[in-house]
Amino acid sequence: MHVFLETDRLVLRRFTMADADHLVSLDADPDVMRFVTGGVPTSREEIENEVLPAFLGYYQRFEGYGFWAAIEKETGDFLGWFHFRPGEHAAPGEAELGYRLRKSAWGKGYATEGSRALIRKGFTEYGVQRVIAETMTVNQASRRVMEKAGLKLARTFRQPWPYPIEGDEFGDVEYALDRAGWQQQAAAEG
Repeated sequence: MHVFLETDRLVLRRFTMADADHLVSLDADPDVMRFVTGGVPTSREEIENEVLPAFLGYYQRFEGYGFWAAIEKETGDFLGWFHFRPGEHAAPGEAELGYRLRKSAWGKGYATEGSRALIRKGFTEYGVQRVIAETMTVNQASRRVMEKAGLKLARTFRQPWPYPIEGDEFGDVEYALDRAGWQQQAAAEG
């Protein structure tokens, strides 16, 4: 098992093709997919032919970047995933943070715990200069995670979205944290 990162309660490891069932189950929950597709599940075919090969491709192309399966240490249960990767139009040294966790893992601090650990690893080991994260303006739970992870609201914007989603008329938000801001926070937490 390629362990990428451990926190108090989580192990983040590389995905393998054997994780197809985990991803099908995660994306089958309409609540999980609410702010992604408006609740539409991802088909097994799409996961096996597009999603997982894309996840696995990151490990070859980018050291320290990619999608990581989040496993609960105590039980060994698959909780979902985190990504930490160059954004589509990212400046050099900028990484995009994201996460998708199953509903049973919501509200327990896992998203914040994993996010903070990835941010720390990015700044201390991979020379990242700035971390960003995006979500829909109406996705309050995700916005709270970004704030708890130390990111600050940077801008509100609109982007074309392939699915009609309740609340998309309010647009999207980007949160960000640069290296200097992270160092200040880390020093304050002592």
